[in-house]
Amino acid sequence: MSFHWLSLVAIIWLQTINGTNSNFPAYSSQLKTIFSISQLQLNNLAFASDAGKLLGWISGLAAAHLPLWLILLIGAALGAVGYGLQFLLIITDKNLPPISYWHVFLLTVVAGNSICWINTVSYIVAIRNFPFDRQIAVGISTSYVGLSAKIYTDIVRCVSPDSDKTTSDYLLFSALLPLLVCIVAAPFTGDFGIGKSKRLTGGFVTLFAITIVTGSFAVISSLIDWVSAPVVVLVGIVVLLLLPVMIPVVERVVENMQQKCWIVACEKGLNFDGMMGKGDEEGEVEIGASLMLRKLEFWLYYLVYLFGATVGLVYLNNLGQIAESRGYGWGISTLVSLASAFGFFGRLFPCLLDYFFSKTKYAISRATTMGVMTSPMCVAFIILVMSKHEFALYGSTAILGICTGAITSISVSATTELFGTKNFGLNHNILISNIPIGSFLFGDFAAFLYDKEKVDGEEVCMADKCYKTTFLIWASLCLLATLLAFLLHVRTQRAHAHN
Repeated sequence: MSFHWLSLVAIIWLQTINGTNSNFPAYSSQLKTIFSISQLQLNNLAFASDAGKLLGWISGLAAAHLPLWLILLIGAALGAVGYGLQFLLIITDKNLPPISYWHVFLLTVVAGNSICWINTVSYIVAIRNFPFDRQIAVGISTSYVGLSAKIYTDIVRCVSPDSDKTTSDYLLFSALLPLLVCIVAAPFTGDFGIGKSKRLTGGFVTLFAITIVTGSFAVISSLIDWVSAPVVVLVGIVVLLLLPVMIPVVERVVENMQQKCWIVACEKGLNFDGMMGKGDEEGEVEIGASLMLRKLEFWLYYLVYLFGATVGLVYLNNLGQIAESRGYGWGISTLVSLASAFGFFGRLFPCLLDYFFSKTKYAISRATTMGVMTSPMCVAFIILVMSKHEFALYGSTAILGICTGAITSISVSATTELFGTKNFGLNHNILISNIPIGSFLFGDFAAFLYDKEKVDGEEVCMADKCYKTTFLIWASLCLLATLLAFLLHVRTQRAHAHN
């Protein structure tokens, strides 16, 4: 059982460094200055990072035919090339010709696609090695991706106190850190057998406690980051990330002392075919990609994600310019860290619900939970429209971080619940194709309104009106997502009752 826990620790580390695209708001304003580009062109770079997800289905197909360690290293290599070459382009010539913008655009697409490969491996390992507790395992591990922006920001603060160099530093660490962690984690991405442990409860309780402490430390250090030195915060985060290793270590010691493994095989057995096959949990359906695309439930689910989590991600991508337009350009890195930390708890929240409700006779409706999470997002955008205060910006960012993170985490369980686990890699990558689509549509329209409100001759729009109309539109979309989520709940409940 110790190897099962070790694989979970490995994917926790993978998820922690895999949110490289969430770093973009921290250095986007500098990137805009370096290339002398418009807000629309800058948004297209944010879209390029998300556009890599349009090709995410390739990683899902590859995972069915190639060993997971190879999938992981392919993802790491793509990220190293995508971000590494951008780093070299920026440090070698400060007066880049216009064509270099498109070089960066294409490299950002490659880097964005790398995230899909690492995510695919993380999800499959969690589902394979914890087949009966997969929702909890996936939920805990994916919550750590909410720490990515926080960790990268702390690293950059430590190595580069000079704020003028942060763009190149973010790109350098986005290229190197995932590569190093993937090399370390690759040996632990195997399938360590099938079964359910009698002692999983203790391990998950311990992991929950460590995770909550880690998230609390991240939130507190983000809010009072001016009190502690960046190196102290970074060391604290690293120590907390190493703590989960004690679970497989203790498990191994107990197994050696008692001379037995605590795995108890399931009486019915499970059959793996790519991932879980026809021997999955009783009552679970298995739907392929072609059939999924013909189901109304999928398109309702797709639109809920598009108008909910994707809108939140577009807001976070534009966080640098939003803060700057409201006169808080000095606090962009703090805002990014805050959004990252609260996103961590947002991703963890559904996992906690899964854990506690699994011990009762009640079940959670994923669709309803997503609807509940999109409602506060609507409120957050209205607050931004009505208030110019600094606390409105920080509070709304925290709300949007929590809700966006929660929906992202819920979607993993929702995909398996609606369409099964056998084709999860392909199905879920098809679902998240809505992210680049939403990033392009919503982000470009926001950039168009931003440039329209800008005073002639100025490079930056400095007024609350820069994003006022955009916030109203995004609030309306979140309200629509809420309604669609409850409609999806009704549809799925009827389907279960019919079955």
